[in-house]
Amino acid sequence: MPELSRFLGLIIRMYFDDDSEHHKPHVHVFYGENEAVVSLDGIVLAGSLPSKQYRLVSGWLALHEDEAYEAWNRAVRNMPFDKIEPLS
Repeated sequence: MPELSRFLGLIIRMYFDDDSEHHKPHVHVFYGENEAVVSLDGIVLAGSLPSKQYRLVSGWLALHEDEAYEAWNRAVRNMPFDKIEPLS
């Protein structure tokens, strides 16, 4: 699964052709032992994250909404996408 971004201990990934299970544009977020599927509008669809890390991911998604949707649109068509700038 290609990595979309990595920052502050968070790894954000996006699968290719991954629109069948959650039926909503989303990313897979990994933080230590935690894993969550978060929609591009910031809703946790599966799993969980500590609240601080959830707020970081949610804020990152808000800042990079257009880029995230572009990556999603490419990924569901099995096309490569660019990485997105991390939070610093």
